[in-house]
Amino acid sequence: MAAVSHVFTIRRAAQILDRDEELLWDLSDQLEPEDGKLWIHDVDDVDFLAFTFEGIEALREIIKDQIDHAG
Repeated sequence: MAAVSHVFTIRRAAQILDRDEELLWDLSDQLEPEDGKLWIHDVDDVDFLAFTFEGIEALREIIKDQIDHAG
């Protein structure tokens, strides 16, 4: 596996996947760091949820399996 060189915030992931940010928050519980889910810790106790490219693809698969095919 290649080293992580960049990540996408959950807001950007929602744009990429054309989904609601709240949905991604809910689905992200199914991901672990090895799936591409990361927490970015900033000053003043501000934390951001972010995803590697692999995390975006994992979310895409979850959406396909659990959301798009559920209906």
